[in-house]
Amino acid sequence: MTSADDFVQLVRDATFARLDAAGNISGALGSTPDGLFMRDARHLSLWQLTVDGTEPLPLVPATAVTDATATCVLTPRGTRDQPPTYTVFRDQNITAGTLTEHLRLVSNRPDPITAHVRITIDADFADLFELRADDRHYDKPGAHRQVQHTDTGLVLHYQRADWNSRTTVTCHPAPTGQDSVHDTQHPTARTLSWYLQLPAHGQSDLHLTVRAQPHGLPPSGPPTITRPKRHSTTAADDLTRTCERGLADVDLLTIPVTGVDDEEVHVPAAGIPWFLTLFGRDSLLTSYFLLPYRPETAAATLSALAATQGRHHDPFSGEQPGRIVHETRHGELARFRQVPYGRYYGAVDATPLFLVLLHAHHETTGDQTLAVRLEQHARRAVDWMLTDGGLNKHGYLVYQPDTGGLINQNWKDSAGAICFADGTQAQGPIAVSEVQGYAYDALIRTAHLAATVWQDEPYAHHLRATATALRARFHADFWMPHAAFPALALDGNGRQVDALASDAGHLLWSGILDPDLARRVGKRLLQPDFFSGWAIRTLANGQKPYNPLSYHRGSAWPHDNALIALGLARHQLAEETRTVAEGLIAAATHHNYRLPEVLAGYDRTASPRPVPYLHSCSPQAWAAATPLALRTALSTV
Repeated sequence: MTSADDFVQLVRDATFARLDAAGNISGALGSTPDGLFMRDARHLSLWQLTVDGTEPLPLVPATAVTDATATCVLTPRGTRDQPPTYTVFRDQNITAGTLTEHLRLVSNRPDPITAHVRITIDADFADLFELRADDRHYDKPGAHRQVQHTDTGLVLHYQRADWNSRTTVTCHPAPTGQDSVHDTQHPTARTLSWYLQLPAHGQSDLHLTVRAQPHGLPPSGPPTITRPKRHSTTAADDLTRTCERGLADVDLLTIPVTGVDDEEVHVPAAGIPWFLTLFGRDSLLTSYFLLPYRPETAAATLSALAATQGRHHDPFSGEQPGRIVHETRHGELARFRQVPYGRYYGAVDATPLFLVLLHAHHETTGDQTLAVRLEQHARRAVDWMLTDGGLNKHGYLVYQPDTGGLINQNWKDSAGAICFADGTQAQGPIAVSEVQGYAYDALIRTAHLAATVWQDEPYAHHLRATATALRARFHADFWMPHAAFPALALDGNGRQVDALASDAGHLLWSGILDPDLARRVGKRLLQPDFFSGWAIRTLANGQKPYNPLSYHRGSAWPHDNALIALGLARHQLAEETRTVAEGLIAAATHHNYRLPEVLAGYDRTASPRPVPYLHSCSPQAWAAATPLALRTALSTV
């Protein structure tokens, strides 16, 4: 089985490619797909180079020179007595919707030679949800793929009803041969070939351009995103280097979307390979972490999420009036409603986090413009919390598991993540602990906006009263005296979901816990069963459901720890704040200063470097922004 480390990954302008050590693409599926990807679809699934009838050997495997450029050095097969007659230098680059390749063949012979170069190409236009599926098959009635030869290459086309996508390959010089490939796995594959003349100790060049044209994009293609200039730091410490790498990764993940007034805004997508799109929770927390350093990111994210705020009731997508979207998708399966994720609203926390960020932006910048512009969106978000969100009926923000979408709808959204200490998944309606903290913070912050910006003191008084009552209920219902720790959640019968989980640390950030209890919880999270030496685990070791290689039941997430660190700093737990920050930054140094989405939960004493989580996204937005949150936390203790 291939792993993410077997590929080189290139990213730029909402486009990414994953290539093997020779710069090829084979059409891999599962957790580590390769290909050229844009707008939730694979636009190149086969890209195989052969020279003189064989696959060349990588002398220097494909290496990312920059985030968007890779190079490798290849040769035909040879022996010690008959060394390869030429060397292939292969340079590949990603820009908006485009993969370009430069093949430079350099002769090693004193006499002219001819190199036979062939590239086999196909595009399966697979939706990302198809690639992720284990055994699930999605029917595509009427779908049709075809290939058209041109003078300079070929065009691969996919059509299903009114859905049209294409991939265009252009070559210079033009190919001298175009042949079909008899391969049931790649039915539209074609092989382009050239006979390139190499002078004695001379060279010949081949330039290839692959352009993706996803459904819904104009022929001009996606916009190129202008990124802010960053200045390198000499003799930087590890935190500074990790911050610089994080900002660079946020730039890589920045995508254009439509704002609330139909303006184009640039927001952080969640991560690669599965989440290069707008995510409510991820984009909000990423923007919050960046707020002291890049407040414009928060403004863009809030505008984009206001533009997609729910207006109607749709059980399929979870849309409800005032609810903030969980994720948006542009792929074929979403378009034909075979998956609910075109605009999917299955998040219980995105709506209060929207309100938290709106106030935090005003608080940080002193600018009232955005708070005024989004006043009605904020009021609708509060209305959702009180009504469909469950505050009025249940006393808490709650969710019902969505069997067609997400079973759990907080940040720990994998099946089984919200569990009792015996490992049993809680049944709904579920009230998760950290979300009640977000709701409390959202009500307090929005009350401040109502009083000082919107000039509506009666509304502010109502929100403050609602927050006070929520806080009192929370202490009565969630605190577990026997564990001296808050419950992970309340299930549909009001029972405490008693697994000891990292969610409790978020309560320090939001301020819902009494200060004395908050400090006790903060210290508890740094005990060895929680803290691995690299980071705080999602679930404390020693409990029945704990698994250090699970997604949410024993792994450790940088962004989770960032929120905890901000909470520790809020309560002036200076030693604990520094301990969490040191562990994460030490982990980053083992990943070239790039924090992955998630780490395995093994103790730091078990391995000299963090054990990776196999399916981790990298880069991933809120992990990339984590070092900025750590810098903020450290600056306040």
